[in-house]
Amino acid sequence: MSEPRFKIVFDGALLPGVEKNSAQQKLAELFKSDIAAIEPLFGGQPVVLKRELSQADADRYLEALHNTGIAARIEAEQALDLNLAHVEHTPPVAAPIAASNPESPYAPPRATVGEVLPEFSELKVFSIQGRIGRLRYLAWTLVLTVAMMVVVGIGALIGFASLMSAESSGLAMGFGALVAIVLFVAFVVVSIQISVQRLHDLGWSGWLWLINFVPIVGSFFPLVLVVSPGSNIANRYGPPPPPNTTAVKALAWMWVALIALIIVAGVAGGLSSLSEYSESSSSYSESQNTTGDEDAAEAASPAVNYEEE
Repeated sequence: MSEPRFKIVFDGALLPGVEKNSAQQKLAELFKSDIAAIEPLFGGQPVVLKRELSQADADRYLEALHNTGIAARIEAEQALDLNLAHVEHTPPVAAPIAASNPESPYAPPRATVGEVLPEFSELKVFSIQGRIGRLRYLAWTLVLTVAMMVVVGIGALIGFASLMSAESSGLAMGFGALVAIVLFVAFVVVSIQISVQRLHDLGWSGWLWLINFVPIVGSFFPLVLVVSPGSNIANRYGPPPPPNTTAVKALAWMWVALIALIIVAGVAGGLSSLSEYSESSSSYSESQNTTGDEDAAEAASPAVNYEEE
């Protein structure tokens, strides 16, 4: 006996509290279509969005559709009769006018609404395509920062050794500077790609990365990328990112702990400098008071006239 199959049916109903425009927008993003192709689905007539699904696939599709706000439902497919003895040959029937006329309000949508979407997007580090979540953004940023620090440290050691060497030449120094510039540009490009993928996960355009150059606002923009949660359904930039692995979670929390340690160290250093400044100011004031007292004492002592009468 074959496994039962199911289909997803939608008749235009919405979930409680959901507006029609919002549901149409989210459904268009889910199916990577436009609103004009989605509007006929809300005409009140039952429409089959997907056929021949297993129970697990039907549940998954239904959950994704419910996230858009529409009240779709699962119905069982009718079992096929494979007994050819009862098959009757009927003449072909002309297609309905609504199907042949794309301008008819009863015509089915011209977009492939039943397109099979992958469950998760493909991870691409060196690309501006795709999506990544908050923890993966932190983990990738930590790896990039550590790699940059290692390269900078090695370059500094080589440069110091070249300066100390008597055989150092201007050509070697120029080559080292060129390599440093190329590596710096490469790190900046990869950092931009990671940030753009994080913006895609929020449903935002990658051009918003330029906010980093805005005074004051740009200082807080990376914090927005770290704190803001992404969507768990497909958007116009593709399916959601895959679940976080244990390594990603460990690296992300290491980065958070390192940032907290840097902030604490900076605050402690600032307080220490303020304390030293206060002590130096107090010592300077005391020395000024002591000098003033000595000048006053000298001015108050009587003058002795040694001139003889």
